[in-house]
Amino acid sequence: MLSASGSIDVQKVRSHDGLTACELAAPPVPARLRAHVRSWLGYSEAGAPARRRELPGPSVVVILDLGSPLRVTESGDATRWLRHAGGFVAGLDDGPSLTEHDGRHAGIQLSLTPSGARALFGVRLGTIARRVIALSDVLPRSRSLSERLASAPSWAERFAIVEAELFGRTPDAARASAAASWATGQIERSGGRVEIGALASELGYSRKHLAAIFDEHVGLTPKLYASLVRFDRVVDRLKTAPGQRWTDLAFAHGYADQAHLAREVRRFAGVTPTSVKASLAVEHPLFASPAPA
Repeated sequence: MLSASGSIDVQKVRSHDGLTACELAAPPVPARLRAHVRSWLGYSEAGAPARRRELPGPSVVVILDLGSPLRVTESGDATRWLRHAGGFVAGLDDGPSLTEHDGRHAGIQLSLTPSGARALFGVRLGTIARRVIALSDVLPRSRSLSERLASAPSWAERFAIVEAELFGRTPDAARASAAASWATGQIERSGGRVEIGALASELGYSRKHLAAIFDEHVGLTPKLYASLVRFDRVVDRLKTAPGQRWTDLAFAHGYADQAHLAREVRRFAGVTPTSVKASLAVEHPLFASPAPA
């Protein structure tokens, strides 16, 4: 359990162009939350206005704003920008979103497992898939929560507040599905390369019934979720080894060939593979060098 009086390592980084300074806090997720929270990150940016393409992945993303709301689009539709006071929830998606701010923004980002999101919000995840909704729509106390977080004097106290809020809501096992948790676990452990029919057979369900369970507890079909997991593994590999050749990535992650991988990258990222590789290398301060002391 995190202690509000404890300390958290804070990293200071700069964007690739040196125009934006970013403070990052990423303590380990407490053991009692790990089934629901993949990762969490506190951040504060100051510098140049920023617009970013956020790639989809197998997590439901929650942003708790600590000040002015971040602007965001649904599935990369730059014609309709949304602002949700207090924060927002981005359901699972098969396309990118865009975010932007005017030069200053601070918040806490949570990456939730589908089962964690289902337990925390108590809604059918199919209703928020491919959508960005106000956090207050599914967590009525979120505005007061954001105010408490913004007024907290340290990152340690902020994360202690978030932990208490999450732990107070997520143990509702009645909202969880053992079948959905098992199936998503199998998909993730295989890197998205499991056969969906085999999953349904193992559970004793038809593919149609498994799809209905996924609509309730995941938000996407099992096949689409598997494709998203596989794409996410490719993105993770590019972050750690940007020099990887596309042919090697295709082979390592079970794509038929490089052309198949290229089609999937365009499908999920909305841009070419070359653009994805370039943006991962320089676009986001999270991947920048430490700021000078």
